[in-house]
Amino acid sequence: MKDASWGENKSEAASSGLCHCSLLWCSSMAEPQGKGELLPEDVCTDDCLTSYTHIYSPDLLKDQVAFITGGGSGIGLRIAEIFMRHGCDTVIASRNLDKLKEAATKLSAASGRRCLPVCVDVRQPESIAAAVDETLKELGRIDIVINNAAGNFLCPATSLSFNAFKTVLEIDTMGTFNTSKVVYEKWFKDHGGNIVNISATLGYKGQALQVHAGSAKAANDAMTKHLAVEWGPSGCESQCRGTRSYLWHRGIPQAGWSKR
Repeated sequence: MKDASWGENKSEAASSGLCHCSLLWCSSMAEPQGKGELLPEDVCTDDCLTSYTHIYSPDLLKDQVAFITGGGSGIGLRIAEIFMRHGCDTVIASRNLDKLKEAATKLSAASGRRCLPVCVDVRQPESIAAAVDETLKELGRIDIVINNAAGNFLCPATSLSFNAFKTVLEIDTMGTFNTSKVVYEKWFKDHGGNIVNISATLGYKGQALQVHAGSAKAANDAMTKHLAVEWGPSGCESQCRGTRSYLWHRGIPQAGWSKR
């Protein structure tokens, strides 16, 4: 791969099929190398990193704006931090505004960039629309959407209620579509942009205790391809980035399913 300077050439980045935010996502979500090895302690918390080495140019995303659902903790917060350390302003969205405000304060202090906390329920399009309107009013643009909001828990299919299955799909799948569609109609349709859907390997093969999450992520993977075809001509790229399930690696051994 070329060094960070290649990212300054927008046409070259577009022709490569990779956007800057995808590269940063890959570096921020690098997985443990050893079998069963847990992430470093500082990544297992919602505290900002005590040190950071720029793999790419520090101004790779300078003055861009990223709208991140589920951005107040976990993967979403870490993506927001890495983006901000590369010059991006962020909007972090979830249902817990108090938690978002606390996270936004930490992120801005660590990066020197602006972080706007907005209360959103991704299952409700009108809630997303209000947050997008606020984003455009306060920050003037949206360049990147990270669909990270999700719900998951370990549960055998026989014990999974109909409502629980429905709820996970509403958050993961409907939430991803709702957010993508609202931002596309309000901004990306006329200005272009990047949509990155956070997925998981759960849908690639059968796994115990994860029929709800695996089904939702498999639907998101398909959705990403369809939206890329439909919205690509207007300059809106849709991509999907998968992770190994952290819940799986930590929870399955505790539940006694590791050898099944």
